[in-house]
Amino acid sequence: MINPPSLRAGDRIAVISPATTVKEEYVRGAEAFLRSAGFMPVVMPSALGPADGSYAACGARRLSDLLTALADDDVRCILCARGGYGCVHLLDGVEASAVAAHPKWLVGFSDISALHALWQKAGVMSLHAPMAKHLATSESDDAVTESMISILTGKGRMDYRVAPSPYNRSGRARGRLRGGNLAVLNSLAATPYDILTVNHDEDVILFVEDISEAIYAVERMLTRLWLSGTLSRIKGLIIGRFTEYKPDRNFNSMEEMADALLTRYGISDIPVAFEFPVGHVPYNLPLIEGEEVDLSVMPGEVTLKSV
Repeated sequence: MINPPSLRAGDRIAVISPATTVKEEYVRGAEAFLRSAGFMPVVMPSALGPADGSYAACGARRLSDLLTALADDDVRCILCARGGYGCVHLLDGVEASAVAAHPKWLVGFSDISALHALWQKAGVMSLHAPMAKHLATSESDDAVTESMISILTGKGRMDYRVAPSPYNRSGRARGRLRGGNLAVLNSLAATPYDILTVNHDEDVILFVEDISEAIYAVERMLTRLWLSGTLSRIKGLIIGRFTEYKPDRNFNSMEEMADALLTRYGISDIPVAFEFPVGHVPYNLPLIEGEEVDLSVMPGEVTLKSV
């Protein structure tokens, strides 16, 4: 995996909106934050429209912003302003070779998982992390933001310690970190951007999160991962935050369902960290896609560290 060059003071960061429309106040707030952090933010031409229905701009304009930022050697990082839906429209317009030829940090989460899959296909690391709204509204000493900047500037990598969940399954494993929004990545199954199909020769630590998905829908997606062989091949599993859903007649929580599913399929020999702080929550820890990591799940603590 190619590790994009670290950012330095004065580096240009392109702000794009590859999916749903975003409030201008969030983009301007993120722009102000990046400037205060010593960088030179560049809001790309279509980041604030003109909107095309629910999309930030038409597909051609959104793709143009991404390709322009990617080809510009002075741009060292691409920050996505918002997820939502629409990144999948851009995938067949970007050659993986172009991503590898101009390796630079891609930052975002949620629907941006589709673009992270493109970066993974290209063999380039990327950063699953908060976007414009978080940068515009969080305090200056926000721990998540500080961690994100530390990773982007090469001053630190992942070294996280989080509280355990009662659903956790103890163990320790090492592998390459991959994952993101479960529904988005599941929709890329059997395509060139399928990063959820893990082969026998890969050591992978998988992480997933989602929002507004019914419990049965997530169970269906996890069942597909079992039937495809992925859940029996990964070395460790991180179940992030699943938000904005309702209990159903089968399970009171997403964690209860996932625990039952792992038991049903006899998955007991890998570490599993439930309720890890990644997803559509304020405390959304930045995770480096493609990084070699060590995952330790113990009764009193969960750690995730770059190797």
